[in-house]
Amino acid sequence: MIALSVAGILAVFLLYTSIADATPSLRPSQLRGHTEKVSLAGKVVGSAERDKQGVYRFWLRDVQGTSRVRVLYDDSLPDQFKPNRDIVLDGRLRNGLFVGVPGTLVTRCPSKYSDKEQ
Repeated sequence: MIALSVAGILAVFLLYTSIADATPSLRPSQLRGHTEKVSLAGKVVGSAERDKQGVYRFWLRDVQGTSRVRVLYDDSLPDQFKPNRDIVLDGRLRNGLFVGVPGTLVTRCPSKYSDKEQ
């Protein structure tokens, strides 16, 4: 009986922590008004420029659409990072710029998500 109670409490705790830690996933067109940490998904527009402090700056737009946001990312870029590549990046919107969390940028290969020709 005690073991079942402990198992139930642990299950509720695990469920609560997984929900409480959830990061919303948004597109650039959905960012306005969000100041909390989010996971931003979009398509890279143009190439990334590196400033004197080593911070990359690039534009990210909706995968389907024209809304875009300027991104600052203070870490190395993955080898697969390039224009028109779909990426996902965690971070926060600050003063109209999306500031990415180092180590969270992931590229997505579009061919992996499309139907293969028969």
